[in-house]
Amino acid sequence: MLSQIKREGSKVVMLVNRRYTARGKNLPSSPKKVRPIADNIRGKSYVKAIAVLCSMPNKGAKLLEKVVKSAASNAMYHNKNLSEDMIFVKMVMVDDGRRRKKIWPRARGRADRLVNRNCHIFVEVDEKKDIKG
Repeated sequence: MLSQIKREGSKVVMLVNRRYTARGKNLPSSPKKVRPIADNIRGKSYVKAIAVLCSMPNKGAKLLEKVVKSAASNAMYHNKNLSEDMIFVKMVMVDDGRRRKKIWPRARGRADRLVNRNCHIFVEVDEKKDIKG
């Protein structure tokens, strides 16, 4: 949480810039497959990001869409003045999650290891700042 102190006459006002985040943990998709999708939405407005994710056929896009919608709803819950048009995707991180290791029986009594990878998705959204020159 970032904060700034502002003086208005004799009053001292503390402005708090809250972080609006959401996490998806141990989601059943490889981080290698989800990261390129996350790169497509990073820095875009919320409406455009959801439109991009809805049009993609990938499983990772559906997982990312859920987490981005959750982050946006958290933002609108904590700040009642926000609307969907005022939000943009500030940061998206896709990390390794838990790995599920299985034994895969093969011919002649051998066995291979089958590794199912999971990922953690972290999304931070923020409100747009209008810069007027």
